[in-house]
Amino acid sequence: MSAESAGHPAWRQGAALFNAGLWWEAHEAWEPLWLQAAGPERSFLQGVILLAAALHKRWHHGSLTHRNYHKAQARLGLVPPGYAEQAYGVDLEALQAQVWAALQGPAPWPVLPLPGRRSGILEVNGPVTKDPDGHCQGDP
Repeated sequence: MSAESAGHPAWRQGAALFNAGLWWEAHEAWEPLWLQAAGPERSFLQGVILLAAALHKRWHHGSLTHRNYHKAQARLGLVPPGYAEQAYGVDLEALQAQVWAALQGPAPWPVLPLPGRRSGILEVNGPVTKDPDGHCQGDP
């Protein structure tokens, strides 16, 4: 199984989970794609999985080390220019900047584009917070 586009069901499911702040679940949705991918696709998927892991560690476990973010930067650095935008509609520079801002404090969480929406990173329209049960509150 190979994603090779934003239209793959596992990619769409993971992006929707990521957008909802369910970063561990997004990682789980994308992992089968990553395990079977090769080349730029593998580097891209591993990098995005690591970004999701960084957000999960920060906001679910309180980690301030950002080790997964730095690992993600290394993997995403192997992705050829334009690949992520062409194959997935993801602006990697914008995504990394938004993830970094979200790791630093109460910034809007990054949102991945979903098929049928404009390409690039979508802005969050208002704050997204977690209720006491860990469910996301707010609208992307």
